[in-house]
Amino acid sequence: MNKLTIKKRAQIVSALVEGNSLRATSRMIGASKVTILRLLESLGAACAAYQDKALRNLTCKRIQCDEIWQFCYAKEKNVPDDKLGQFGYGDVWTWVAMDADTKLIATWALGTRGAGTAFEFMHDLAARLAHRVQLTTDGHRVYLNAVESAFGSEIDYAMLVKIYGHDSANDTRYSPAECIDCKPIAITGRPDPKHISTSYIERQNLTMRMGMRRFTRLTNALFKKGRESRSRDCPSLHALQLLPRAPDVACNARNGSGDF
Repeated sequence: MNKLTIKKRAQIVSALVEGNSLRATSRMIGASKVTILRLLESLGAACAAYQDKALRNLTCKRIQCDEIWQFCYAKEKNVPDDKLGQFGYGDVWTWVAMDADTKLIATWALGTRGAGTAFEFMHDLAARLAHRVQLTTDGHRVYLNAVESAFGSEIDYAMLVKIYGHDSANDTRYSPAECIDCKPIAITGRPDPKHISTSYIERQNLTMRMGMRRFTRLTNALFKKGRESRSRDCPSLHALQLLPRAPDVACNARNGSGDF
């Protein structure tokens, strides 16, 4: 059985985390698309296992959370009746929690935009933190019960609710509505008003959109299966942990100390 060399595996991984598509990587490296998908699946599992083990007892102070959309198989309105309601068909959301100081991605989850994924996401985040933090999310209502269930009163939590104007008559399809105001709302504890912000996590969303075109609006890029999306997201988010923007975090992650 043919087996990729370590050098060629590294070339494939490097190409993928830099934002190249599967077909482009296949042409550049000279490996088949099926081979790349198999490597990606095993790599995703390895990255997930490492993150689950290393990202514990985190000493973060301020966390920002948000969700980012993509679709698998088909867009929600085009999903066949026999596949409606099944995860991996239609809308898929990636939930990300980021440390506002180090830009470390403390945890992330793949699922729907509903309460079930929110509970799983928040309980996982709570299990990774060493002490009380300040948390900021957008105004998505499912966060309210999820945060209370995961943290109770041991958190300083605020929502940043954005207020949008009416869509322009000529741009309703291609442009999002204009954000005309942001309203910070303290939910639990005593969040510092100066740090009620989702700016860093929203900039992280842009980084994901630019590196993985499946996340862009009005895109036709997609994975056919939910597990393929999970396998691709995990190495990409893992690579973002080691970027030069946070050299202390990168050093600790490479050393496996878990002290972030």
